[in-house]
Amino acid sequence: MSGSAHAITAARHGGNPILRVIGWISQLCGIIAALMIVAAVLIVCQMIFIRFVLNGSTIWHTEGVTYLMIGATMLGLPYVQYLRGHVNVDLLPLMLPKAARKLLAGLVMALTIAVVGAMLWHGYHFWHEAWDWGETSNTPWNPKLWVPYLALPIGFGLYALQLAADLYAMTSGIDKPFGLEDV
Repeated sequence: MSGSAHAITAARHGGNPILRVIGWISQLCGIIAALMIVAAVLIVCQMIFIRFVLNGSTIWHTEGVTYLMIGATMLGLPYVQYLRGHVNVDLLPLMLPKAARKLLAGLVMALTIAVVGAMLWHGYHFWHEAWDWGETSNTPWNPKLWVPYLALPIGFGLYALQLAADLYAMTSGIDKPFGLEDV
């Protein structure tokens, strides 16, 4: 978020039950992502204890933490969008008149949905190949890779859903362009 004095609030639903459910899903994703980060921290602590206190070896810890952090990042996308937490430079929107600001916000959201849609498409194919071929990680732990790769289509899919909800909320007047009140 920018350093302006304008506070950007979480996505608004205006009483719309579909927007409310999408917001709830995004918040649930944020909780799951936070729990995945906590689990990763605890696993790292256990790995340190095993390696340096018990002088033992660890097989799955590093890889498991990596997969948890990737999953947390992907599942965190819709939550961060819901909170309007992505990087936002609002200098241009603040300078534009209300109609131009709405047009710019619609264009930015449409382009973002297109890029996220491409990522969703490729993430799905990446996951499906791992599922179809029974790919594993070639490490001593050797987990099936479709499990961590599933975070790609789920994360990008839910991110696209939150973006579409935000676009609808803005075009229907429930939310303001860029979350900015009329200035």
